[in-house]
Amino acid sequence: MLELAEQKLRESVADFLYLEAETLDERRWDDWLQLYAEDCEYWVPSWDSEHELVSDPNNDISLIYYNSRIGLEDRVYRLKTDQSSASTPLPRTCRLISNIRPRLAAGHNCEVKYNWVTHYFRMKEAHLFFGSTECVLVASAKSWLVAKKKITVMNDLIPNVLDIYHLG
Repeated sequence: MLELAEQKLRESVADFLYLEAETLDERRWDDWLQLYAEDCEYWVPSWDSEHELVSDPNNDISLIYYNSRIGLEDRVYRLKTDQSSASTPLPRTCRLISNIRPRLAAGHNCEVKYNWVTHYFRMKEAHLFFGSTECVLVASAKSWLVAKKKITVMNDLIPNVLDIYHLG
């Protein structure tokens, strides 16, 4: 029975993560935002040294940090209304998610770790970002919501711009 429950959890979390990737790749920004809790934290830490990330988004430099969905909503608004010159034109993206490792946590939360690669094409050039993500998902009426997300970008050479649509 435990194996069946673990399998169902893994499938449920994987389906959720694949949906998130799909909404980003298809630029369905509003659908993507609905996958996040109102009080979510979205953090992309910078590297402090070759093998150490910064540890505090409030005191250290981060690549991206939003302490609620309002920050994500503002970012999406700028993308949708072409008010982000660094993102014009928007790239075509293809996101791959792998090594999904969910674990039930306190309450109805789920802690999950996974790896990702995002290939993107913009202005006649192809590039990719890759990394790992740790997040806390909370159960919702429909599926899951992201309550907390920490995205580690492994390639810290950023050819142009790094934005939410590049990340896993």
